[in-house]
Amino acid sequence: MSIPDASLPMALNWFAHLALAMILLQALRTAPWRRLRDSIQLHVWLGTCVTLTVLWNFQPLPLPGIELHLLGATAFTLMFGAPLAVLGLALVAALTFFMRDLPWSIYSAGVLLLAVVPVAVSQGLLRVVERILPRNPFIYFFVVAFGGGGLAMAASALATTGMVMGFAAAPVAFMAEQFLPYWMLLAFAEATLTGMMITVFVVYRPKWVGTFDDASYLYRR
Repeated sequence: MSIPDASLPMALNWFAHLALAMILLQALRTAPWRRLRDSIQLHVWLGTCVTLTVLWNFQPLPLPGIELHLLGATAFTLMFGAPLAVLGLALVAALTFFMRDLPWSIYSAGVLLLAVVPVAVSQGLLRVVERILPRNPFIYFFVVAFGGGGLAMAASALATTGMVMGFAAAPVAFMAEQFLPYWMLLAFAEATLTGMMITVFVVYRPKWVGTFDDASYLYRR
């Protein structure tokens, strides 16, 4: 899913550039860079970026101006935290724009809708769950990973559709409205994939999932 290369207002593009610049600066300041000093963790982070670049470029239903694809934002957030996830997805978006020769004028808007929004939803849900629900691995798998993946995709789809309908050309806006139900169905696929991946990683590679603490979820008395 991506925003179309339609003629968005110049003021909107500049606002998106400014907002993204501020978010990326904050992410650079708060990211746990010490974790990436570990060569294994760095390779996992880079490997996640490469995997998501391939995923973002897989288009099962290529349509003029409208695209459907999984995001992987929730999995990235649960593995590395919000700052590194935002920076990684910004890199994924840059690679996608470069490989597909997309107009860079809409890069910032695309990152805000397809990266920042789902990462914020995923991080927000994690904090709420940790605050009000018991630390249970099944709650983490089903609510945070599975539920978070679906909510993140749905939020990104709604935000993207709203922006396209508000600012894009009429035919593209109509297509966005018509394909919103398909984006909502894709949210279930996003939830399923995220839940499965995080479950497998926690079982076999727990160090890859930075937001899952064994001491809190498995050894509490």
